[in-house]
Amino acid sequence: MAAASCDVWFYHLERSSLDQVLPELLEKTLQRGWRALVRSAAAERLEQLDNFLWTFREDGFLPHGLSSEPFADHQPVLLTTGKANPNAANALFLIDGAAPGDLSPFERCIVLFDGRDDEALAGARALWKSVKAQGLPASYWRQGERKGWEKQA
Repeated sequence: MAAASCDVWFYHLERSSLDQVLPELLEKTLQRGWRALVRSAAAERLEQLDNFLWTFREDGFLPHGLSSEPFADHQPVLLTTGKANPNAANALFLIDGAAPGDLSPFERCIVLFDGRDDEALAGARALWKSVKAQGLPASYWRQGERKGWEKQA
């Protein structure tokens, strides 16, 4: 059952790349017993991410699939460019400036953006204003001096 409103968490990448951060966040999502939907604006990016998630760690992999493949609705982590939520995900991950669409099916939306990219930064700021205007709970996380994330707002 969907929550009354979706919490939107903005992750400002400054020291690490998306490929370094996303697998850890997806693992934490699965540890909660949740499913995840990773939405990108670029299909090519999802193909690269698909290959990466199978091999990013020597001692394991992250169970996932592409929305274009059979049994997409059974995947704990689904990679897509679409607006639908075929795997009934609890968490939506927005990468590469993907549009959020309808957030009501999700408990949490995680917006990952590269703070070294002016266009990505401007897009995240615009989305923050839109989320706040809709009255959705939002928080802003920034990479700490060491490892980990610090809540800034």
